[in-house]
Amino acid sequence: MDRWLVAYDTPDDRRRYRLARILEDYGDRVQYSVFEVSVDAQHREWLLARLRAVVDPQEDSLRLYPVCEACARKVLRLAAPGPEPWWEPDVYIV
Repeated sequence: MDRWLVAYDTPDDRRRYRLARILEDYGDRVQYSVFEVSVDAQHREWLLARLRAVVDPQEDSLRLYPVCEACARKVLRLAAPGPEPWWEPDVYIV
């Protein structure tokens, strides 16, 4: 599984909602417009296709930062409730 930090910004409420709904299918929201995502290569391609179908490259900002496993283990969460960083379930249902 590859880990990605995904951040987005859009002035359009509908696109913002759609981006969030897509990303919730692949990971955990850690800030209003920031998600931690764990995906294999095939699911990453599906995720990218879904995001590209929504984002407006002229108005929106959408960035995906790769996070290595060693770095993911070093994440410090100083405040805010929520899931542990890059929590991975024992079973995946696809």
